[in-house]
Amino acid sequence: MSAWWCEHVWTGTGPVQRDVLVTVDDGRITAVTPGVPRPAGVPALRGLVVPGFANAHSHAFHRLLRARTQQGRGSFWTWRDLMYRAADRLTPDSYREVATAVFAEMTLAGVTGVGEFHYLHHAPGGRRYADPNAMGLALADAARAAGLRLTLLDTCYLTADVSGAPVVGTQERFSDGSADAWAARVDDLHARVSGVDGVLVGAAAHSVRAVPPSQLPAVVEWAAARGAPLHAHVAEQTAEVDACRAVHGATPVELLDGHGVLGPRTTAVHATHLSPSDVTALRTSGTGVCFCPTTERDLGDGIGPASALFAEPAVPLSLGSDSHAVIDLLEEARAVELDERLARRERGVLDAETLLTCATRHGHRSLGVSDAGTIAPGARADLVALDLASVRTAGGGATVETAVFAAGAADVNDVLVDGRVVVADRRHTTVPDAAHRLAAVTARVLDDEERAA
Repeated sequence: MSAWWCEHVWTGTGPVQRDVLVTVDDGRITAVTPGVPRPAGVPALRGLVVPGFANAHSHAFHRLLRARTQQGRGSFWTWRDLMYRAADRLTPDSYREVATAVFAEMTLAGVTGVGEFHYLHHAPGGRRYADPNAMGLALADAARAAGLRLTLLDTCYLTADVSGAPVVGTQERFSDGSADAWAARVDDLHARVSGVDGVLVGAAAHSVRAVPPSQLPAVVEWAAARGAPLHAHVAEQTAEVDACRAVHGATPVELLDGHGVLGPRTTAVHATHLSPSDVTALRTSGTGVCFCPTTERDLGDGIGPASALFAEPAVPLSLGSDSHAVIDLLEEARAVELDERLARRERGVLDAETLLTCATRHGHRSLGVSDAGTIAPGARADLVALDLASVRTAGGGATVETAVFAAGAADVNDVLVDGRVVVADRRHTTVPDAAHRLAAVTARVLDDEERAA
């Protein structure tokens, strides 16, 4: 048994409570008692304590691109060119190094669970490593080292575009050749790591560009047989929607719906360009949506229809940092509301508690972890302490509005994951050199290539 005394706690619902004693046993909360003076010898979590954040959509190696795709105007496709260059040079060892540092950056920002949308499976040219799951195992190692839970969303990626053209170049690293071959490889990964040290193996269909309709059922069946989460990129760009209509006579949502992909265990990532009937299909099927606002605005993709998705019955909305233009789930949360204000020219569309719920409970559930995202007996002991006295938060008070509309990753003081202290006084307990690691591995992967050229 262990205990933590918290100055202020938002449990995941209702008002903020003061002087709260949280007791923990075997990684789970056993009691939450407000109005308790701090007992002698019990460590304190100062500021406002909230449930751990879930980063529901991550591509860890995209962190290498931060600040490197901003010269000139560019587009999603020029951004993708640099992403492919980075992917070409990664090995299991450098992948592990990147992911360890990125996952450490996430925990420093209060993230206690991440959904890694993993499609970098094989060696250059599509050659198999001696262990076909070497890259996925590197991600599992990285999550253990950084101290956060990982839902490894192993991604099926088979074609180059909506027309079914074969993969070429860097894309050959992503493909298993068929959904059945993908499933056979993921079976081995699932057997080796799922359920061990906070790792859960789920599934993903990359997009309607990369998985033909004939291959979707195998992916759906694999996830269904294991009760695993299933994610997919959906309607990220207008070009994708237009191409899908031209080839299949349907929107991406309609195509996925017609092949059994939608449902309560499924999350549609981005879902930026939806028709009214798409919104209805997501809502009636119970499918979740994951917005990644900082990436969507970085790439100029557009603003997703949050207010339509929140109409009753509301679609469970989660949040991700995707390409990691920044890693800050509070920034992602407030961006949903601020983007709505720009689109509608109206304030106060989504309140702070709703947005913080997206960053916590909805996110963890999209990752197949239904017992996280709240501070309550029986829940996982994920606690994030936010500084209320920084230059950003001073004067706002112990409120969810301060957390969502004033605080940021820099205000995360302490982080517990399953009752373990991972961040203490803004320092990572097991990866104290995350910044150095990020600089070094970025130089090896990208700068060395540029010097050689």
